[in-house]
Amino acid sequence: MHEAPVIELGGLHIDLSVVLMLVVTCTIVFVIARLATRNLSVENPGKLQNFLEWAVEFVQNMISSTMDLKKGKPFLSLAMTMIMFIFVANMLGLPFGVVTEYDNPAKATIFGQEITSVTKVLAEEHEKHPGEEAHAEVAWWKSPTADLSVTMALALLVFVISHGLGMIKNTKNYFKHYVQPYPFFLPINIIEQLSKLLTHGVRLYANIFAGEVLISTIMTLAKASVVGAIFSVPLLMVWDGFSIFVGAIQAFVFVILMMVYISQNLESHEEEH
Repeated sequence: MHEAPVIELGGLHIDLSVVLMLVVTCTIVFVIARLATRNLSVENPGKLQNFLEWAVEFVQNMISSTMDLKKGKPFLSLAMTMIMFIFVANMLGLPFGVVTEYDNPAKATIFGQEITSVTKVLAEEHEKHPGEEAHAEVAWWKSPTADLSVTMALALLVFVISHGLGMIKNTKNYFKHYVQPYPFFLPINIIEQLSKLLTHGVRLYANIFAGEVLISTIMTLAKASVVGAIFSVPLLMVWDGFSIFVGAIQAFVFVILMMVYISQNLESHEEEH
């Protein structure tokens, strides 16, 4: 497996590949949204406008499947942004990867900062195999959603929004829910909410990370021999196609669960039934 380019800054360990890929993802989403809304026309809509209209209708149907559309309309922009962001993030690791190799700890630096993950691996390799040349491969380009910290941050954002709305707009029913059907169910209901946070983030991470691991394995096969290179081409094409499908499904699942959680915290017990 490739190492992550981690540096230590102000006592924090920062993965530069994650920072880079989040910037790339945000830029792509912004450009797509800007191009789709640049020249809106009723009489002669362009292809991007038609796609945008389809996407808006699709997301509206997602929202209406979880709550009354009148209540859900304020969350249209949130849902659109989230599904676009996650889909683009899921796709970034598919077309190619950028990997650099280090064999000298002194050269494992960037912007004057030591890449601690590399120097640690090189030190461990020298300790295990003294006298032999050690090397570490660092992956700079990958899907940001293949990192647990990113998916858990997205899940935490949804958690804060949904519970914050519940406490502010549905205060009585929100707090009452924790002691239903009996007060001693309070710890169980709290654990249930925390488990939703955990599974919401881990589900997305596990699916995207597993896909990138398999891509890395196929690429390793391609480097092994000529036969491996020949067989790796159709394998990679098939898996990339399947990964696009998985990435789209995972974006849909994440956002539909987000709307379900918001709906559950906004609506009273009577409204849900």
